[in-house]
Amino acid sequence: MADKQPVNFTRLPEAMGASLIELLGHERFLTDSHSLQHYGRDWTRFVAPAPSGVLLPNSIGEIQAIVHLARKYGAKLVPSGGRTGLSGGAMAAGGELVLSLERMRKISPINKAGRSVTCEAGAITAQIQQAAAEEGLMYPVDFASSGSSQIGGNIATNAGGIQVIRYGMTRDWVTGLKVVTGTGELLDLNHGLIKNNTGLDFRHLFIGSEGILGVIVEATLALTDPPTNPRVMVLGIQSMPALMEVLAKCQARLSVLAFEFFSDLALEKVTAAHSIQPPFQERFPYYALVEFESISTAAETQALELVEACMAAGWVEDAVLSQNESQRRSLWRLREDISETIAQWTPYKNDISTTVQQAPELLSSVDALVAQHYTDLEVVWYGHIGDGNLHLNILKPDGVSVGAFQERCKAVSAHLFTAVQNLGGSISAEHGVGLLKKEFLHFSRDEAEISLMRGIKAQFDPDGIFNPGKVFDA
Repeated sequence: MADKQPVNFTRLPEAMGASLIELLGHERFLTDSHSLQHYGRDWTRFVAPAPSGVLLPNSIGEIQAIVHLARKYGAKLVPSGGRTGLSGGAMAAGGELVLSLERMRKISPINKAGRSVTCEAGAITAQIQQAAAEEGLMYPVDFASSGSSQIGGNIATNAGGIQVIRYGMTRDWVTGLKVVTGTGELLDLNHGLIKNNTGLDFRHLFIGSEGILGVIVEATLALTDPPTNPRVMVLGIQSMPALMEVLAKCQARLSVLAFEFFSDLALEKVTAAHSIQPPFQERFPYYALVEFESISTAAETQALELVEACMAAGWVEDAVLSQNESQRRSLWRLREDISETIAQWTPYKNDISTTVQQAPELLSSVDALVAQHYTDLEVVWYGHIGDGNLHLNILKPDGVSVGAFQERCKAVSAHLFTAVQNLGGSISAEHGVGLLKKEFLHFSRDEAEISLMRGIKAQFDPDGIFNPGKVFDA
């Protein structure tokens, strides 16, 4: 709880501040410097947070009241979840009010007959997954930040993660949404229905909208059966083309749940930071992590035969297969701990994608750009290569300012995004556009699309209250 100190009205009209205190009290209207720094940023490290205050509503009604006050006094709101994004979408850098959903975490009882769950937007992803698991079901959208990310933020960015190859994106699992628009209106979208062919489905406008249309306050999610006896293989691989050959073989012969890859430098950083045993004595340029269902002993035999065939073809140099759940979790750490591990180097992240069949060409183009522009820097590769998603991380060296480093990498990004554009790909596969990528939006969306986006925002948020300056400039 913050100290009950006088509110700083340097950016907010005094009358609005007084109204917010009346609505939320001092304990839920935070203006102390620690709270402003904590809630004003996401995992992005290139923009300094500068909010006017932090709002912690307990209900939809309070959120609506906040929106009405923002309209009345001309204030701006930045919706905030777990703040695990990497594009600056949850940054409050211009005196905005942070609208945090962290107190709205209720998860309703699992609907076993309907195989669904309804939860408030602040519910933690891992808690939703646990609630489903206790009833023998699964919410399958999973990623390294599941322990801190909130479902509202996941939906607002259409989060993907490690099992998209089997289960798809967040969009595929949202059957209903409640949202508060920029006018303060509450919309109840699709009501959790599986089948509803009654005109335009506004639910899909809010999924992936990055909070520019309003704020998600409640979601109904579909659930599914958990996989049977998941097993993990880690494979040592010499080249990107070989990696794609292995992917094709795995998809043809195994029930694949995930197909991830990471570079040797990524492995080196993780094993050193967490005292984890490397999977092999020898080092290789790249590694693939394959998770698959082992429904029977025949499936495991098939996996071993596949590895042997890939080794005979020269695509795989070495392999290790988990024998129990503990080993499975340990192998997953090699991949899932990468992002957290490299955060200390303030990495410049490129989150790009193309179709799976074009991934080899994209990988080749990106590799050439890295060789040309980043010879003096450490480059960490990893990604969900099974769905065409590549994460390229450039690590900031000591002694270089964040600003200078960012400008250098941005210049290279223009070349990188041109390669992505030429393949009809996306400059942001998972983390959205936010602040960091909006100047590059035209590489993935043409001017007609961007103009329509602006028009849609104007309909839902006519006063430009929500998340100003994100995705595109008004």
